Amino acid sequence: MSEINFEKLEALSDLCTPWCLHTVGTLRIADHISRGINHIDDLAKATESNAYALLNVMRHLVSKGVFEETEPKQFGLNDVSRGLVESPYRPDLTGIFGRMAYAWGTLPTYVKTGESGYHEQFGLPFWEDLAANPDVGKSFDDLMGIAGHGVPDPHFPITGDWDSVKTVVDVGGGTGAMLAEILRARPHIHGTLVDLPGTAARSAEIFQAAGVSDRVTVSGQSFFDPLPAGADIYLLKKVIGNWPDKEKKEILRRCAEAARPSGRIVIMGGVTPDEESHHLSIEMVLVGGKPISLSEFREMAHEVGLKITSTWQHGGFLVECQPI
Repeated sequence: MSEINFEKLEALSDLCTPWCLHTVGTLRIADHISRGINHIDDLAKATESNAYALLNVMRHLVSKGVFEETEPKQFGLNDVSRGLVESPYRPDLTGIFGRMAYAWGTLPTYVKTGESGYHEQFGLPFWEDLAANPDVGKSFDDLMGIAGHGVPDPHFPITGDWDSVKTVVDVGGGTGAMLAEILRARPHIHGTLVDLPGTAARSAEIFQAAGVSDRVTVSGQSFFDPLPAGADIYLLKKVIGNWPDKEKKEILRRCAEAARPSGRIVIMGGVTPDEESHHLSIEMVLVGGKPISLSEFREMAHEVGLKITSTWQHGGFLVECQPI
């Protein structure tokens, strides 16, 4: 009989460590230590916590190599915990990171049904929850925008050249980070941002900072409704993979309607080469979304009146379509 690695199994199934990390991240413990507050009593006072409970959390994390206990009940940072200081990716139970953390508890529903169980935890489906909780919605927008992902690369390939492109509609473009860079790089283009009203309203600052406000139209709406028609390019960046197949098809249908007769749809993210395998992601748990292979996408696109004209690898897999 083969040996069983119980130690590795226990380590992989341990929920204590990630929850301790999320807790100290939420309390900004590393930030306090970096400012010289390092005794457990002072840390508890600064974070309005129970000293005994916090001590047990800190000592667990010390045992995992996250902090150092420099003297009894006094803690210091090391090469791991310094990553928790003022970091946009620190584990956190507030805002969108908190939603993600708790959403993993609905994974059994996703595995059983292939659909998101997010509403079981938060009372509403993901997108409706963001709309009903503006603070969480804003933290999601920050994660998707420049603050979370850095300045996007607008130099992605298209068929032909950009000189002939006069108008771009960024469908589901969040707070406009990508569209702002496209317009900044190409002063002859006018852009339209399409996203839900609360998100779209937060785009003004980004467009103003990029110096492109005079060339942008903002349409606060659902992309399941008719889209602004007649543009040269309709961009779907990290949109398709966030939805189940039924919704994917409806989004593509709306793009096809708006792009006729001569516009193009560029999909960045959510479509993969046929040979690429798919792996579990937080998007699957939050919204039941999934990437789609190129062959599956070709069939879906045809059903809504689109044909694939080009594909590229450019920091990810890109697909360009045109109305049939």
